[in-house]
Amino acid sequence: MPLDPLLREVASELKTDRLLLRTPRAGDGARVHEAVVETLDALRAWPASLPWAVFEPSVEASEIYCRESAAAFVKRSSLVYLAFDAEDSLVASLSLHSIEWTIPKFELGFWCRTSRQRQGLTAEAASELKRYAFDRLGARRVEAFPDEANAGSRAVCEAIGMQFEGTLRNDRITPDGVSRSTSVYASVRA
Repeated sequence: MPLDPLLREVASELKTDRLLLRTPRAGDGARVHEAVVETLDALRAWPASLPWAVFEPSVEASEIYCRESAAAFVKRSSLVYLAFDAEDSLVASLSLHSIEWTIPKFELGFWCRTSRQRQGLTAEAASELKRYAFDRLGARRVEAFPDEANAGSRAVCEAIGMQFEGTLRNDRITPDGVSRSTSVYASVRA
């Protein structure tokens, strides 16, 4: 019988050469809000992938997100990590979500604040999270579903060794009714 997800040991902190990935905590909302506001135009470019970005950001909404993410982490239903640099500045948010523990399978999601993009930080953090999913959580599949036109997210997937598996054509729709297609990337282990 598989281990109940609530009994699984999952690290609340992971480290890379340049980053500390840790689970959100109560009080992180202001920092997340600052990063979201800085990056809002870029996030809103992908409303079918990031529907939460179409809403007006607030410190309160970001604080609720942090607290809900902390609760989901305890329940093992979603594993969200905030990535901080050596100066303790919030760089990115990443997650393993849509978890199917019976396989185990995880969807990898991420976004990086505008001022820290194109420095390899998102790929560094995503690579560590993918490695952790395979090495410590027993993943057989880690997948990502960036918008087909999102070259930056697709580049991160490719940089961390995920294989392009195909395109789901017209599988999403934006709030204003525009069809979007999704690229499917995955890494697998037998």
